Amino acid sequence: MPASAVLAQPGGHVVDFAPHRAVYDITLARAANGSGVADMSGLMVYELVGSRCDGYTQNMRFATRMTTNKGRRQLNDLITSSWEDGRGGRLRFNSSQFQDQKLVQATQGDAGRKQDGGTIDVNLTKPQLRKLALKQGTYFPMQHATELIQSARAGRTLFAAKLYDGSDKGEKVYDTNALIGRVWKPGDKPLSTKAKDAERLIGLSSWPVSISYYEPGSEKLDAVPVYEMSFRYFDNGVTTKLTIDYGDFAIDGKLRELTFLEKVTCDAE
Repeated sequence: MPASAVLAQPGGHVVDFAPHRAVYDITLARAANGSGVADMSGLMVYELVGSRCDGYTQNMRFATRMTTNKGRRQLNDLITSSWEDGRGGRLRFNSSQFQDQKLVQATQGDAGRKQDGGTIDVNLTKPQLRKLALKQGTYFPMQHATELIQSARAGRTLFAAKLYDGSDKGEKVYDTNALIGRVWKPGDKPLSTKAKDAERLIGLSSWPVSISYYEPGSEKLDAVPVYEMSFRYFDNGVTTKLTIDYGDFAIDGKLRELTFLEKVTCDAE
């Protein structure tokens, strides 16, 4: 099945993403000797709005203050925004990376899926004009999220996919492997947050998920991921208990605030 059909599946297969804004407190979970990281703290704010009919907009700001082993402090600030067609046909994206309040990288582009089986043309305007061609079967972010939840619902424990989200100057497609744990049915596991609106998660199924992101072509059994993300994934797309492991160090994201936003109902529903 082409990746472009993922979001169009009818009936019980539809994933009903909840528009929401989530704020996570970022803290250093661990740092290996030689990592250069002594401490890290910050905030991540994630917002999802839209619908399958109108497409999905994702906005994120990820700001951290890192202290090195030599006592130097560095402020990193990543701001991203994207819009994705509800059927996975198009992705528009832009991002800005700041270091100590100075812009160090900006990315902007538009990716469109052809009708001839799912190959993708990418037009980058930042950091420089460039055209890319991506292979059939590459997923956009909301497509990937949809298939991940559908896989979890079906009881599958592994979901492997190529993912393109416009990161790393818009030039990279990650090979991803998602490990999905056994379902936690409503009431099976207490919430790890007391954030406002979090009680609305109590009636939903959820799964422990870990996704490894690899450089393209990393098929070797001993390949090391660029980074790994672990979290509790609820059936409506909300995540809690976030951990990002970069190898030499890892950070935790504790859900501090959760606000559900106005939902737009598709005309077809």
